Amino acid sequence: MSERNRRITHDIDWFSGKNEWKNLSSIAAINRPLTYRGKTTDEWHYYISSRKLTAEELLRHARLEWSIESMHWLLDVHFGEDFCHIEDETVQQVLNAVRKIALNCVKTYKSKSGSKLPLSKIMFSCLLDCEKIIPVLIADEN
Repeated sequence: MSERNRRITHDIDWFSGKNEWKNLSSIAAINRPLTYRGKTTDEWHYYISSRKLTAEELLRHARLEWSIESMHWLLDVHFGEDFCHIEDETVQQVLNAVRKIALNCVKTYKSKSGSKLPLSKIMFSCLLDCEKIIPVLIADEN
């Protein structure tokens, strides 16, 4: 994992748009070098906050947000969650929980079995052959 560099300031008097953000206290940036196919680039993420965070707190909150976004992306890509138009809130919550359980089962199976297949291929193979779903469902028990 690459080192993330953090910068945060609470001195925001210079920021002309500060009055547009209620209780603005911090402006921050996280820089992460990214290497792909032998080429290294910088990836920057910028943040504003109503809290006076330390650099470590900023990184912790950013990682939490990235993990949430990662889960949302997986749910949308593998289950089309953004395109689900069910209006009943209870049904939405139940389906979301079932999708997360299914995704976690597949991720656990992939990790414990050492499978090199992408999550989507594991799920698809379970749809094509119901016998393949059993090892996925019991992967947590081993």
